[in-house]
Amino acid sequence: MKFVGIVGSNADQSYNRMLLQFMQRHYKIKCEIEVLEIKDVPMFNQDEDQSDNFALRYLYNKITRADGVIIATPEHNHTITPALKSTLEWLSFGDLHPFENKPIMIVGASYYDQGTSRAQVHLRKILEAPGVNAYAMPGNEFLLGKAKEAFDDKGDIINPSTVDFLGSCLDNFIKYVGVVKQLQKPKPIEPEDLYCTGTIDTTITGIDPDDPDWLDKAAEKVQAVEGDTYVKLDNGLLTVNQLNMFLNAMPFELTYADDNNQFLYYNNQHQEASTMLGKRVKEQVGNRLATVHGTLPPARMKNVEWVVGSLRNGNEEYVRTIVPGTPPEIINTHNYQAMYYPDGSYAGINEIIFNFKPWLDWYLEATGQHLAGGKAPAGHPAPATDATSGASDAGSHDSGAGEADAVSGASEH
Repeated sequence: MKFVGIVGSNADQSYNRMLLQFMQRHYKIKCEIEVLEIKDVPMFNQDEDQSDNFALRYLYNKITRADGVIIATPEHNHTITPALKSTLEWLSFGDLHPFENKPIMIVGASYYDQGTSRAQVHLRKILEAPGVNAYAMPGNEFLLGKAKEAFDDKGDIINPSTVDFLGSCLDNFIKYVGVVKQLQKPKPIEPEDLYCTGTIDTTITGIDPDDPDWLDKAAEKVQAVEGDTYVKLDNGLLTVNQLNMFLNAMPFELTYADDNNQFLYYNNQHQEASTMLGKRVKEQVGNRLATVHGTLPPARMKNVEWVVGSLRNGNEEYVRTIVPGTPPEIINTHNYQAMYYPDGSYAGINEIIFNFKPWLDWYLEATGQHLAGGKAPAGHPAPATDATSGASDAGSHDSGAGEADAVSGASEH
């Protein structure tokens, strides 16, 4: 599960930040926790609408797409900090309501024996307010008192019993999230503009997206770099040629469509289209998704809209599907993953396509296991259970299984 942890203080030194960072490290096997700050959130003033403030939109987008939220609150004068209260005011104002029906876990650290008991009571009341409508997990109060003495010089909680209790609270929250998920309704999916009638900041205008020479014409228009020109990445420095080699050497077929539903990239791995699981050709680069899927019947086009819309509005973080009708030696697997801009808003889809069968066979051989009902490898006893957690269940899949290839049109070419 993917959680976000909100530091309930805007101070540079915060034991509640240390608490969330400890949880992030120590319980990384249980769940993924991304720690979010409220330092840059403006003071709430309903007369000066700042709903488009970057810090607020960032928090909104991160919270919306998280499975749950962990708030670490200090206690100031028997209540939460002004910074946290102001953040909650903004995130229950106008069109910003990311906490609605969202499961919340409350923790807190303070200098004194009682931890943050009174602040946590107030925070629960705020989260239950009609404009917030969160599901705060009952009980499981984690109150870390004497915070100065609670951590060692590495930021780890010293007392093993405290660590165990915090872990049990987190286990209960994971279960609670599963229960709340049954009560949540997915956001309605708005009609997708698969014809790219609008533009975004990165749209190259003046060239028909369906022009088979779009790539060359668009590259010339924007003077795109190529060859041995260096590109500085977040964590590396590569030439364009090195980037191409790196992407083409991936053991997957990769595609990308932006948030304007324009198909912009695929790695060809030096294959002919006829040998690819997602059959793409260079002339498709730049196409509208409606064009890529132009041969689909209307009902299947709705599947494409569902995949894109579900990722766009955060109903799904990813969609996985197995394309049926392939030979026994191929399990044609597609993973559609949402991508995000720096403010956390939807930036398009990256798609990974690969034959899962060789990976599965390798894993089973390397571990001496086999699928339930299958034949055990030579020299290995047949285990009583399915070691691959349901992999043998042909009907087991994530939401959207059986949908058409929403990005590359693999099932149509």
